[in-house]
Amino acid sequence: MSLPIVAIVGRPNVGKSSLLNCLTGKKISIVDPTPGVTRDRVSAPVPITSPAEAAADQGRYVELVDTGGIGIEDTDDLTEHVEAQITYAIQSASLILFLVDAREGITPLDRVVAQRLRRLQKPVILVANKVDQVDLPLETGELAALGFGEPLRFSATHRVGRHELLDLIARKIGDAADRLPPAVMKLAIVGKRNAGKSTFINALAGEERVIVAEAPGTTRDSVDVNVELEGRRFVVIDTAGVRKRSRLGGDIEFYSLHRAMRSIRRADVVALMIDASVPVSQVDKELAGEIAKLYKPVVLVVNKWDLASGKAVGEDYQEYFDKVFPELDFAPISLTAATQGTNVCQTVQLAEQLFQQAQIRVPTSQLNDVIEQVVARKAPSHKTGTKVPKILYASQIATCPPTIVCFVNDVRSFDGSYQRYLLNRFRLHLPFAEVPMRLLFRQRRQKKED
Repeated sequence: MSLPIVAIVGRPNVGKSSLLNCLTGKKISIVDPTPGVTRDRVSAPVPITSPAEAAADQGRYVELVDTGGIGIEDTDDLTEHVEAQITYAIQSASLILFLVDAREGITPLDRVVAQRLRRLQKPVILVANKVDQVDLPLETGELAALGFGEPLRFSATHRVGRHELLDLIARKIGDAADRLPPAVMKLAIVGKRNAGKSTFINALAGEERVIVAEAPGTTRDSVDVNVELEGRRFVVIDTAGVRKRSRLGGDIEFYSLHRAMRSIRRADVVALMIDASVPVSQVDKELAGEIAKLYKPVVLVVNKWDLASGKAVGEDYQEYFDKVFPELDFAPISLTAATQGTNVCQTVQLAEQLFQQAQIRVPTSQLNDVIEQVVARKAPSHKTGTKVPKILYASQIATCPPTIVCFVNDVRSFDGSYQRYLLNRFRLHLPFAEVPMRLLFRQRRQKKED
């Protein structure tokens, strides 16, 4: 992306994730007292415009990046990976927010961070967080000894100093800030642990954008990665690996699961990643059910295909998935090997086709012609005590998902079996072959007789 990067750095537990959430106005990074929660670079665009610029649709943005705590020893032996992510964020940043804890004053690790930042010769804003009281002059005063001037007093919890910090960022960045290019599509990559989601993201981004390691549960936050393919910008969301709720180990894994589910809800298309080297699990089935319940277009991504080469072909997976994921029998399948970059870009292009398909609006006349053909082939059953069933007319009332309302003379005659029949026939005759559709029935009101 062309947006200038503003990196948030500091030692563990000074409130970096809280600062990101405060400035974006969203709960993006996981906030927890446990040191070392943030591992990857978690980023989000932040507007730094004046109200007048915002009103004139001339908003300027920066990309705000949350990083792991400098000096942390990761409990899963990922310290080297976390440090690499911090280094990349610092080197690519146009501006650095050096965050310290105003209540604790200067610590030896703060001095280590300050010395590291001074060597970069980049603009730095010293931010004294956790100023939840107004009578802390001594603590914030001594922080100037770090060599970055008087700190900006801030409270991420109470949003104190938010506007002042955004104004200061705007002055430091200047004309480098740019308008946010619109995203063509948001694609969420979901799946169980170690399915290869982060490897897929890195292959797509062309860099180690997120940490990849053999340890399960490496990814904790949902990480938005901006990718440009053939001149079009996509937001690809890496999510934490999902496991059974009964096996969640503490608050951090609970928050990770919550953000993964939220990523499905805010995505335009979902890529459900299946590990080709192991059988489909109960977690995979639960994710498929959640995606179907939300009517999200989905690509079934069979990753690690190189490990299953010679053991199965694409047709075998189609038959297998129809049995284990009956609610997603319309979804296309993509065979990938993320470690080698095989079919990674093609999977995103397939997802874009589904997104475009979900946005199609069918004219009412065409839809009713299809209804007439479908009913002529098989009419709904006439149940005892009901009227002879008729579909009077139908209309598409929404897209994403395509939503069709059928106005009928008696809704009791259109049971689940006939509704499934209609949906299957619609897929054959309407341009919605590979996306979920929502089918609604409305009964025509009887006219009152004099």
